[in-house]
Amino acid sequence: MDDRGGGGSFVAVRRVSQGLDRSNTCQTSSAEVVAGSATWLGRGLSCVCVQGTEDDSCLSFDLTPAQEDCLMRLQNQLDIAYDSSIPEHQELLISLWKASFPEEELHGLISEQWKEMGWQGKDPSTDFRGGGLISLENLLYFARNFPKSFQDLLRKQEGDRSLWEYPFAVAGVNITFMLIQMLDLEAVKPRTLVGATFLKFLSDNESAFNLLYCIAFALMDHQWLAIRASYMDFNAVMKLTRHQLEKELLEENITRLEDLPSYAYLLALLCLMGWVFIELDTDMRMPE
Repeated sequence: MDDRGGGGSFVAVRRVSQGLDRSNTCQTSSAEVVAGSATWLGRGLSCVCVQGTEDDSCLSFDLTPAQEDCLMRLQNQLDIAYDSSIPEHQELLISLWKASFPEEELHGLISEQWKEMGWQGKDPSTDFRGGGLISLENLLYFARNFPKSFQDLLRKQEGDRSLWEYPFAVAGVNITFMLIQMLDLEAVKPRTLVGATFLKFLSDNESAFNLLYCIAFALMDHQWLAIRASYMDFNAVMKLTRHQLEKELLEENITRLEDLPSYAYLLALLCLMGWVFIELDTDMRMPE
């Protein structure tokens, strides 16, 4: 996926069929070493190496056996490409349609109907090449666990919408791809503070990646409305979304994903005419 602002097409192009590149090449900048450094120390994450110059810094984290196991299971999921010839994959795709349009009968796995969900053509399998099977599982998790928010975004029911909107399903595949990059999930061990912090959440909640996906989707749509974006602004909106998620994940008072300020968007707690909150078992704060 090209994340440069101003581009037109925004289909992710990650290749999942050839396996993941899990080399441990350092990517973290010295700025990331400083930002949020007190946060991961309090989350059971042990940093064993900080070295390098301003332009070449390396973080290496020791993982608990539980964290290593969770990371391996998630990476195994990332390796699975969507295959339209596999019955189980077909069933997942049909389940997504039923969750999205429960009152409309699907007339085939290849059908013009899929464009209603925001796929590029009548065969969704061609769009899954960017995110693999996990991008389908992400969408299905969203539809099943947060049906109101899912339907609001699918049908563009909230906010002052632009004439040229982002296609819902393809945007979802791109969000999966963005999170994989942001969390550095293709590495053997975390190489960023954000990636290491996420692994703590993952070891506490096996659905953490799915949940963060839902939060990211809701946040992306909020950013879209906030800047009155059009189709051509999608890449810029994705960059804003990633930046906000990284910032929130490194806040010291975040002990679970439900504590992220952007979680409020997922629960559709905001009134469009002003700030309205429903009291929950956690302190909700709005992103800056």
